[in-house]
Amino acid sequence: MKTNFNFEKPGACLTLGELNPGERATVLGVEREGPTGRRLLDMGFLPDTPVVLLRRAPLGDPAVYELRGYQLCLRRSEALCIQVRRLDDAAPEGDPKS
Repeated sequence: MKTNFNFEKPGACLTLGELNPGERATVLGVEREGPTGRRLLDMGFLPDTPVVLLRRAPLGDPAVYELRGYQLCLRRSEALCIQVRRLDDAAPEGDPKS
């Protein structure tokens, strides 16, 4: 029998690489330092930025994300460095945070 603690709570902290296609999240921060971490910040992965996983490649890597009005393709290793919080599906359609 499955119990409630086997399931992730809505809004819990996870990484960008753990999202499923179509899910929306808000960036909490980048957990990598050096040139790669700086580049992720330069590409727009700043705190409170909404991001959507659009699709994954057939073998699961890389994936296409949409943020700040453009689409970006990231490897899973890079996506696992970005901490996000999943957004509620109950957010209004016109809400800029969704």
